[in-house]
Amino acid sequence: MRVSLQWLRELVACDLPAAELAERLSVSGFEVEEIEDLAARAAGVVVGHVEARAPHPNADKLSVCTVRIGFADPLQIVCGARNVRAGIHVAVATVGSYLPAVDLSIKPAELRGVASSGMICSLAELGLTDSSDGIVVLDEA
Repeated sequence: MRVSLQWLRELVACDLPAAELAERLSVSGFEVEEIEDLAARAAGVVVGHVEARAPHPNADKLSVCTVRIGFADPLQIVCGARNVRAGIHVAVATVGSYLPAVDLSIKPAELRGVASSGMICSLAELGLTDSSDGIVVLDEA
């Protein structure tokens, strides 16, 4: 069974680091198979707002998206997901981030002649599920 450290700390008053808590639980007779740091999966991943979506001029199955992630200028990101559209919040892997679930380092790229500065992610790309149908839509704006 997987147990969140945050949830465990709600039930038991304990401020020990995760590794020390796991050791104490093991000594008490509870088996701890592994400690998984989910934050490491999300390093460089931020929430973005898709302000605009246009068809890619050179590819039928790609979209060119304008995504605001809090910087002065929005990013241009080429996306192949069918469910991308303007007005949604999405998970964005910024340039320089690494997605261990798919062994991918995010770099500026040119996809079919259009510059792309990041990647709009699915749950599978974030390592949160085994497979997914398109990008994760965090909410409707």
